[in-house]
This record gives sequence, C-alpha cells and structure tokens, in this order.
Amino acid sequence: MKNTLNKLTHHQILSKEEAKESLIQISKGDFNTTQIAAFLTTYMMRSIRVQELEGFRDALLELCISIDLSAYQPIDLCGTGGDHKNTFNISTLASFITAGAGIPVAKHGNYSVSSVSGSSNVLESLGIKFSNEEAFLQRCIEETNLCVLHAPLFHPAMKAVAPVRKDLAVKTFFNMLGPMVNPAFPTKQVVGVFSLELARMYHYLYQNTSKKYTIVHALNGYDEVSLTGDTKIYTNQRESVLSPQELGFKKIEAKEIYGGNSVEEATKLFYNILSGKGSSAQNAVVIANSALAISTSKQIGIEEALALAEESLLSGKALETLKQLQKISL
Repeated sequence: MKNTLNKLTHHQILSKEEAKESLIQISKGDFNTTQIAAFLTTYMMRSIRVQELEGFRDALLELCISIDLSAYQPIDLCGTGGDHKNTFNISTLASFITAGAGIPVAKHGNYSVSSVSGSSNVLESLGIKFSNEEAFLQRCIEETNLCVLHAPLFHPAMKAVAPVRKDLAVKTFFNMLGPMVNPAFPTKQVVGVFSLELARMYHYLYQNTSKKYTIVHALNGYDEVSLTGDTKIYTNQRESVLSPQELGFKKIEAKEIYGGNSVEEATKLFYNILSGKGSSAQNAVVIANSALAISTSKQIGIEEALALAEESLLSGKALETLKQLQKISL
C-alpha cells in the first residue's frame, strides 16, 4: 500500500492492473482506515483516469456475489449521485414506472453517502426487503417486473470502505463505480453521471461491451434528465443533446424537483408521486427518465416510450408494482 500511496501522491497514474489489485487488497483488509482515507482522498484532488476506473470496476465485479437474472433480460436505472442537487429519488421512481410498463428491472442501489436520501433509504422506509437470495429476487422480478439489489449485500469488498466513506461524507470514486458493478450483470442500462468527463469515460468503456445503454448528464450538473436545461445523451448509436422541449416538456425550475431534508420527506415525496399526486414538474421528470429506459430496453423511439411511461404512472401500474413488492417483502 505504501508504494501505491507514494505513486499517487507523486501525481502518477495507476495502470488498470494496479488499480484492480489495490481494491482487492483493500477488500482483504491489507489497508488500514487511514490508508483507505488517503487513497480515496487522492481521487478527490485529481480526475480519475479511464484505466483506473476500469481496474476498480473489474475488481468489484470479480469480488461481488453475482446473481443470475439473465432469463429476464432486465435493465438497470442507476445514477452515480454526487451531483449535490438534492433532487427526489428520480431514477428509483423511474425504475417502478419502467417495471409498470412491463419491462423487467434489476435496480442496483445503496444508502446515501453524500445526499439526503439514497434509493435504499427510501425503499427500506417503504418496507422493501433487501436480500441476495437468488430465488427471492427471481420471484420479485417474475411477479412485479422489479427486484432491488442492495449493493452492500453483493459487494463484501466494500465493507472495509463503507465506514470511511460515511465519515468523509463526500463523493468518492465509488460513486462513479456504483452503476458499473450491478451484480446481475445486466445487458441493458440507463446511467446518470455527475460530470461530462465521466459520461465520456462511461461511453468509452461501454462501447467495448455488448450492453445496450444510455448515458445521461444534464449540462447544468444533474446526474439525470432534470428538465431544468439541456441533457447530453450517449447511446450505442450516437451522442446528442436533448432539450426539455425535444422530449415533449417545458423547462422547469430546480426548486420543483427538490428532494426534501430527510429520509421521511423523501419517502413521502416518492409515494405521492408514484400515487399520481405529483406536481406536473415531478411527473414530467420521472416520465422523461422512464422513457429513456423503456426506449433503451425495447429499442423504440422516444415518443412511443414517453406514452408507455406516462400510462404506467397515471394508470397506477407503477404504484401496483410497489404494492406487490411490499407484499412479497412481508
């Protein structure tokens, strides 16, 4: 570890293999908490390089408890977080809307580190059971089109890092890794990222896979389609910039998608929106993000996908997905 820290503090770049080995050593307990904090802090001081991100990703995927959901060909909707915008749980709501539209979803998520409420905080508050048992997860996806993959249950390698991340309480490169290390290895994914630089790195890495993907970065900093401005989109076929109007919506204000000051507030917002009691701005944002997932999964145009997303939310199908998942969790 000393050699690695010396290298990093002298502004040197780790190779893909060195990055991978560093995380494997951390998972084995070879680094103490002070060393882990120093290691993480290095990447707050400079940008991570693509080969380092790739090495860290490969380490976590190699060490994870994998789950086989390939028969369902699910999509994952996951954001990096770390955008400091404190929106409500948009990608998690979009996951339920996507499932309500008949598309299997394997939702990877975690507790919040740098924001008020992560997806796991809200889902736990709503009584959703977290499990890494394959039979239970398969039942969830068969009966509701959605299963929840709570990251700590699948990534034992993260146990050594979790207390340090919590104490630091700021985004680290683990935020960047979250969407890349879904233990179900989904072949379809919508990823929201907090910077244009990271969007480009994801696009570069995903181009070398068989994954059908859409990578999203709002140009004013959100890790999702916020409708507060234009959004940069990367897919297998192209890259583009979409305005709210091009998605069929008017531009909204940041305050209209505020996520509250506590897990309780975030949970109430989540349930109200899923119950059809959201504001027009809240509904527009979750429908827009859901439509990207539906379009990515079904390989259909955005207009058709928007109609399916709206129908899922307003008909109550998305809410029914939640209610069924709550029953299975009892």
